[in-house]
Amino acid sequence: MKERRCESKDAGVKIFMAVNSRQIFVLTHCESCYNKRGIFTGRIDSVLSKQGHRHAGQLAGRLRDKEIGVAYTSSLTRARQTLDQILTYHPETEVRVDDRIIERDYGKLSRKSKAKYAREHADLFPIYHRSYAVAPPGGESIKQVEERVLLFVKDVLNLMKEKKVNVLIVAHANSIRPIRRYFENLTVAEMMKLEHQRHTIFSYTVDI
Repeated sequence: MKERRCESKDAGVKIFMAVNSRQIFVLTHCESCYNKRGIFTGRIDSVLSKQGHRHAGQLAGRLRDKEIGVAYTSSLTRARQTLDQILTYHPETEVRVDDRIIERDYGKLSRKSKAKYAREHADLFPIYHRSYAVAPPGGESIKQVEERVLLFVKDVLNLMKEKKVNVLIVAHANSIRPIRRYFENLTVAEMMKLEHQRHTIFSYTVDI
């Protein structure tokens, strides 16, 4: 299965075109209440903020005319709430919950203020926050996240080949990193520098 890319932008949708036939639409959930407060959220089940609901509606509008056969999300409420707004235009879409795309587990950092932790642990914050191979205490490294996400991607591509459908993935800031790395041929360093991914739809066309 080959991917060839050429990037364009249209109304906030970044499109990576390939030779053939089906598309994967990938996005992160919109702003949660913990995101708004600058909290290490990870597996904590925070709901969307008011602004998050508004942005989810905007994303739904951008996707309303797209064909979506199967939609994947995690079991966390903020991801499902984002997807639910999109599904208002796609009531026939099959929904699958797969926690291989759940957010990174921040372990003992969960529920802590990022700004406060950065002030109190200036040496550890950049390591736990953006290191590829080092996990926060009791949590996951991005390398571990990537391992489970790539297994998920493999299964999604097989499903697309079998069912000939477009797929939507509503994931999280850290689980979207390996997806983008896979389709955009990024290095680890490039993947770890990805920021401001919210409210953008990444679309990849794959040869099935």
